[in-house]
Amino acid sequence: MPTIAINDANFEAEVLNATGPVLVDFWAEWCGPCKQIGPALEELSTEMADTVTIAKVNIDENPGIPSKYGVRGVPTLMLFSGGEVAATKVGAMPKSKIAEWLNSAVATT
Repeated sequence: MPTIAINDANFEAEVLNATGPVLVDFWAEWCGPCKQIGPALEELSTEMADTVTIAKVNIDENPGIPSKYGVRGVPTLMLFSGGEVAATKVGAMPKSKIAEWLNSAVATT
C-alpha cells in the first residue's frame, strides 16, 4: 500500500480515528533529508501494511497539524495510536533503523 497524503482537512479521519497505528512523516519539498527517507517510507508502507499505515504531511501546505504537534524540524516521524502520539523520531535514518524503531514502537502501543 502506498503512503497516504494527509492534510489539515483529513488528518482527524485518517490519523486520529484510524483503527490501527499510523506513522506520520512531516516533510517539506525543500528538505534534503526528507527526500532521502521518502523511498524507504514507501517501501515500508508496502512491507508493513498489515502492521502500520504510513502517511505524509507536507508542512508548507498544511501548517496547522505540525504546529499543533510541535514539529520544529523535518523530517519528523510521529507514530499515532488511538488518537495519541505514541513515539517520535526527528531526522533522517536508514530504512533498517526506521523499520527497527517502528517495530519496537508498534509493539508497545
